[in-house]
Amino acid sequence: MNRDRFEGGFRNLRGRGKTALGAVAGDAGRQVEGAYDQLAGAAQHAYGDVRERAEALRRDGRHLADDLGRRGRALRDEASERGRTLRDEAQEHGRHARERGRHYRDEATRHGRALAARAEDNKATTLLLVAVAAFGLGWLVRRDR
Repeated sequence: MNRDRFEGGFRNLRGRGKTALGAVAGDAGRQVEGAYDQLAGAAQHAYGDVRERAEALRRDGRHLADDLGRRGRALRDEASERGRTLRDEAQEHGRHARERGRHYRDEATRHGRALAARAEDNKATTLLLVAVAAFGLGWLVRRDR
């Protein structure tokens, strides 16, 4: 309870007393003064009530803002960590893909050299195979069939 609510309630009560005392004594001035004090006390009490509610809302709003800030920072940190994890996984996958690519390139080079060496060792057979392949390809693509 704040000061305005307390003083307003007390002033309202005092005004009621003045109004009742003025009615009993037949003093119209005291009755008017009592009615004025009742009204002013009620207004002051209402102002104190509104002020308390506004302060409570401000406190609740601050707590809500603080909570939202904490949650936002937690989400940011979680997203940042997840992003770093995904980046690291992508780098690892890229590293493995490069290694596989190098392996396949080296295998192809090795097989190509082995084939070239075999063709060099068997020149007649190679020449015959190339001629047969050329003849077969020419026969397949000819237009007058």
